[in-house]
Amino acid sequence: MKQGRPSLVRLRPSNRERKADLRISLGCRLDFEFPKSTPLIAMLNVDSARYRDLERLDYLTTSPCVPIESYRDVFGNWCSRLTAPPGAFTLATHGIFLDSGKQDPVFPAAFQHVVEDLPSDTFVFLLGSRYCDTDLLSEEAWRLFGNSKTGWARVQAICDYVHQHVVFGYEHALPTRTAAQTLAEGRGVCRDFTHLAISFCRCVNIPARYCTGYLSDIGEPEPHPPGDFAAWMEVFLANRWWVFDPRNNQRRIGRFLVGRGRDAADVPLTQTFGENTLRKFEVWTKISD
Repeated sequence: MKQGRPSLVRLRPSNRERKADLRISLGCRLDFEFPKSTPLIAMLNVDSARYRDLERLDYLTTSPCVPIESYRDVFGNWCSRLTAPPGAFTLATHGIFLDSGKQDPVFPAAFQHVVEDLPSDTFVFLLGSRYCDTDLLSEEAWRLFGNSKTGWARVQAICDYVHQHVVFGYEHALPTRTAAQTLAEGRGVCRDFTHLAISFCRCVNIPARYCTGYLSDIGEPEPHPPGDFAAWMEVFLANRWWVFDPRNNQRRIGRFLVGRGRDAADVPLTQTFGENTLRKFEVWTKISD
């Protein structure tokens, strides 16, 4: 069954009106096995900010077909709730988006706000959260970055440090690892890099939020790793949010937000309320013919 999407998508410009250098095909397929009927929430659709770039809508489909109810959570993320039947069950999406082909924007002059000048809705992203244990990292954050230049340069210094200090490896994945543990262990996956960088930013009074979504390997040297969802962060500087990626620590082409929140606990791609086995996991973000 296809998932409903807001009517806003009908307002996007036609392809003739849009100028884009790339057509990017993206999507995922998750094959589960459920021993019994199990409620599930999925967060697998690209954020509405990219609606104007749609060429093919990334509907969420299921096999076998089941009813889907959609809603927006407290962070504005598009979520789908459903009940998976017993046995084999598949969730899938496939969309095509137009893209400028440009890298993530850069603004080295972006300044850091003093706390009293921050918008009230950014304060939640200054606080500690499930995986961002700022209470344990505050002293170290100020020791490492307290004397660095503020604003964009300070955030970049944090990303440089995390990128150099933490060793990436899928074999290091651990769903319970916090930012403080990542710092102590010096290893992790992209979510761990992101949690540590977010925590350091919050400790030095820079609002930072966790993001997950699709990230292409366009422009990156081959061979490319297997497709996967990525984690990065957005920080509030100069009156807007900016993308930083402590895992890759470079500007990238073809980044598509799916969800954002305080940390990974707020944006699980799938949240199942019962026993299950994930049999197959496939993610792709590539140039479309």
